[in-house]
Amino acid sequence: MKSLKFFSLALLLSIGFVSCKKSEPAAQQDPKAITLSQKDKEVIASSNDFGISLFAKTAQTETGNLMLSPLSASAALTMLLNGCNNETYDQLKTMLGYAPNLTIGEINQSYRSLISQLLDADEKVQLSIANAIFYRLGFQVKPAFLNTMATDFESQVGGLDFSAPSALTTINQWASDNTNGKIPKVIDEISPQTVMFLMNALYFKGEWTQQFDAANTSLRPFNLEDGSTIQVPTMNEEKVGALKYNGSDYTALEMPYGRKNFSMVLIVPNNNLSDFYQSFDINTWNEITSTFDQMNSWNETMVQLPKFKFDYEKKLNDQLIEMGMVDAFSPMAADLSGISDADIFVSFVKQNTFVEVNEEGTEAAAVTTIGIELTSVGPYFVVDKPFIFAIRERTTNTLLFIGGVTNPVE
Repeated sequence: MKSLKFFSLALLLSIGFVSCKKSEPAAQQDPKAITLSQKDKEVIASSNDFGISLFAKTAQTETGNLMLSPLSASAALTMLLNGCNNETYDQLKTMLGYAPNLTIGEINQSYRSLISQLLDADEKVQLSIANAIFYRLGFQVKPAFLNTMATDFESQVGGLDFSAPSALTTINQWASDNTNGKIPKVIDEISPQTVMFLMNALYFKGEWTQQFDAANTSLRPFNLEDGSTIQVPTMNEEKVGALKYNGSDYTALEMPYGRKNFSMVLIVPNNNLSDFYQSFDINTWNEITSTFDQMNSWNETMVQLPKFKFDYEKKLNDQLIEMGMVDAFSPMAADLSGISDADIFVSFVKQNTFVEVNEEGTEAAAVTTIGIELTSVGPYFVVDKPFIFAIRERTTNTLLFIGGVTNPVE
């Protein structure tokens, strides 16, 4: 359903999933309490601010469906932060929104505390968060960095022969395994310069607190931004326990999953979504969520919601550079000396996501991949496209033959 101009944002983790039977009445369980220190709250607020800014900047350049995972991106970039020093460290820390007084140790501890509690928040939600570091065999990685990744982030750490096809298979299989097969591939090739991948995978599968009756789903009109109308499968339920808020230029709805720790927040602009993207920011998000948090009861609401399913891939270099992560992407300026004494830089930050929303719930997954390359690996030359060849005598520069090859096996 690539043409749908519909999007969803979710509380911290984004959306959830799908079960095969009706859930118990929402009133039987309240959300599980999660204990947070003041520093933990600051880290969450920073992650949300970063995530909304990244989403808004990405949305302003897109014309179709899109989906990002703020938590996955923040986690992967925080892993990278542990390997940065000097200006590269300051830029990345500032972009992620972490307060100047927060040490990297405190940030790591808050991350561990939050993740461990989220994983145990709702027995009706299948939540998994995994981290991994794959590096080129023979590349010298500092033991302190690997130890932090293994302890604070519980990362899988492994050295691979990046020149062998099996390395590509291993990395993509890790992404598939940690997203229940929803994201089977995140990289197509490994360049000769690449020495490391930092990866985070997020998978969330839960059921609506109150499911939609599939018998009520039918084709209903959906209005596109170009003024045309299409018919899409639309779920319909007359009495959904939900929270509703009318903002100045949008209407927002919140529907919970499981025991209501996790929820989906829907935001429908009064006018065009493309115009709304231009002003959407953390202030709008905080206005919506703080209003919902002050409401005391879930009201019975008639909800009509299109079913949708899509995957999305986005290289985020441009957005992150615009947000202030500049030096890390520069071969000349990057300081990743916390990872290795070699001259290395971030070649790309990419996110792959998947979402499916239906009558039973939602299934969503994300993998954030950070590629790290050597600034220089010595001379190399790859001929993988049409080319010219020539034969000459060098002392006289006499040209004997010259030709062009468009298909080497033709």
